[in-house]
Amino acid sequence: MSQRPPAPLPLAKPLSTIPLLFAMRANPLSTWTRAHYEESILHGSSVIGEVCVVSDPAAIRHVLVDNVANYRKDDLQQRLLGPGLAGGLLLAEDEMWRRQRRLLAPLFTPRAVAGYKPAIAQSAQWLMARWARQRPGRTFDMAAEFSRVTLDVLERTIFPQGLGRDPSAFIHAVTDYFDTAGRVDPLDLLRLPDWLPRLGRRRSAPALAFFAEAVAAMIAKQRATMADQQEGGDRPDLLSALLSAADPETGIGLSEDEISANILTFIGAGHETTANALTWTMYLLGTHRDWRVRAEAEADALLAHSDTPSPEEAPILRAVLEEAMRLYPPAATLTRDAIGPDRVGTFDIRPGTRMVVSPWLVQRHKKLWTNPDLFDPARFLPGARDKIDRFAYLPFGAGPRICIGMGFAMQEAVILLAHVLKQFRLEPVPGHVPVPLQRVTLRPQDGMPMILRPR
Repeated sequence: MSQRPPAPLPLAKPLSTIPLLFAMRANPLSTWTRAHYEESILHGSSVIGEVCVVSDPAAIRHVLVDNVANYRKDDLQQRLLGPGLAGGLLLAEDEMWRRQRRLLAPLFTPRAVAGYKPAIAQSAQWLMARWARQRPGRTFDMAAEFSRVTLDVLERTIFPQGLGRDPSAFIHAVTDYFDTAGRVDPLDLLRLPDWLPRLGRRRSAPALAFFAEAVAAMIAKQRATMADQQEGGDRPDLLSALLSAADPETGIGLSEDEISANILTFIGAGHETTANALTWTMYLLGTHRDWRVRAEAEADALLAHSDTPSPEEAPILRAVLEEAMRLYPPAATLTRDAIGPDRVGTFDIRPGTRMVVSPWLVQRHKKLWTNPDLFDPARFLPGARDKIDRFAYLPFGAGPRICIGMGFAMQEAVILLAHVLKQFRLEPVPGHVPVPLQRVTLRPQDGMPMILRPR
């Protein structure tokens, strides 16, 4: 409990303009000051305009729920991710977002998620067989390994026709895309015209070209086979749902761009976030023997009865996952732009103000958590978890735009974690300290090397 998991140290005071722009590009986590971890709301002007950083749970509820219509996805997200994800659920607004959310919701109901459990277990068994063939004591990049298995889960569940490409190529393309497109460009921060060239967009072009070709092939293959499929089969899949979608009033379906953007969203963010959560969880268990032993004991007991335990059946596994996502939230920052005037806490909000709700800050805030920088899954055990304010813990966001795949992700993570803990022990490489890096998602910089040993 005395070991502080790695994180950038808070700054004593805000950075000046030029250092701030460079730090935002290198790693936005390094720009937060002590005040951000201690004050509930910070409001002011900077080179990027008027900004309000909100960490008070009541104020967060106001922005994300009570007055959600006044806050839209900010133009920085649109600039960074628009070339690949524009038109998809992540960036869509207003009626386009509502229509897509209604369309995709049936794929992620509790009943649908439960139906995916056998396929997730098959992916877990595939990973265990892969590791069993390796020499004990070998060092692996666990960030890459969990990316591989979570992509395998997507192929077995919501893309049952397959991705049509080598999984390693997809993982490489996703990593390249987030590392390039997700790197904040000073020109975007300054809201300069789009015609000015951005280095990140140029470097992300090969990944986007790969995705465009792969997704076009997936769509063509699915269109060719849908006529032979039974309507309303055992389990709907994402691609069929997207291709079959039609507006009940106009009969118009989704455009090719909307379909492609949603496929890319689920392939990219859908597997990347769960993989990162599992990667950080295994690192934290590797550095906290007491919790690793407890988690291993629960995994042994659960898998003795079923290879598909649910989160409700696994209080310790769920607690260590939730604590890992508290310290290392899959999405470290949520941002919105104010459409009209408003009042948040004691501050008047003008139109155009950039509202920042950072799970990284909120979940490490000194006013909201005891010993916030330490790994303590006991916070999330039954009885203790009920005391956490709903808007003090935001790994999947909150409000109408909460992550649609939240239930799927937790089910997937619990099953995969149980199988890993039952059969293997992952040890940190001596001397290696991972650096959390914000690139759309929160990943360990340069991967997560760990030593693989069978139990």
